[in-house]
Amino acid sequence: MNEQVLLKKIIKLAKKSGKIMLNADRSNLNINDKEGHGNFVTKYDKMVQDAIFDGLKKILPEANFVGEEETEHAKITDGYTFIVDPIDGTTNFINDYKLSSISIGLLKDKEPFLGVVYNPYLKEIFYAVKGHGAFCNGKQIHVSDKALEDSIVMFGTAIYYEELFEETMETAKNYLSHATDLRRSGSAAIDLCNVAAGRADAFFELRLCPWDYCAGSLIIQEAGGVCVGLDKQPLTFDKKQGVLAANKLENLL
Repeated sequence: MNEQVLLKKIIKLAKKSGKIMLNADRSNLNINDKEGHGNFVTKYDKMVQDAIFDGLKKILPEANFVGEEETEHAKITDGYTFIVDPIDGTTNFINDYKLSSISIGLLKDKEPFLGVVYNPYLKEIFYAVKGHGAFCNGKQIHVSDKALEDSIVMFGTAIYYEELFEETMETAKNYLSHATDLRRSGSAAIDLCNVAAGRADAFFELRLCPWDYCAGSLIIQEAGGVCVGLDKQPLTFDKKQGVLAANKLENLL
């Protein structure tokens, strides 16, 4: 399938799936705990994932599928693999904070090939195909050219990783001593896209899952930025890891 046709179909599916979030019955979210304190899932996480997987199987049936709301995750192999977060920012969604997103990443031979991130509340859809630039709502986007001292730095935390509290706060303090200010949104996918669009200039989180960063990492790179692991080596997509992103390499502390 032509990559632009593929992209258009995935964008259409993301927008359609976003309506499930917008139309959620907030009196009946059916909130359940996952592993770890403060790690939640709602019935809408599962509904959105089911809708996305059903749609993607029709679009690219030969692909493998990895989604957050699965009890067992498929292995990433050569060929195509979709990596999906149906609602990135579930705690925001539960609290009607309106900073949650659908993230759909597509790997080709284990490397990022296509990424789509949709915030249905703002009706903003970010997307990229490898080698073709990054876009938001049809307009090409690019990272800023700011130095770190003029930058806004986004960062993420997770209450269920208690062992990372101190290191996360120390890293945030280090960035704050060099940058203009810090922000925390509660959605890593949105944070990565905001760096790609030049609204912020760097991002870090010490532990993320592949569905949190698969799509956003490609969008940043296609927007001219960098997105790597904590060791500043290329990201992999088969395990949890820390993520650093910035408009330019020298802004990674």
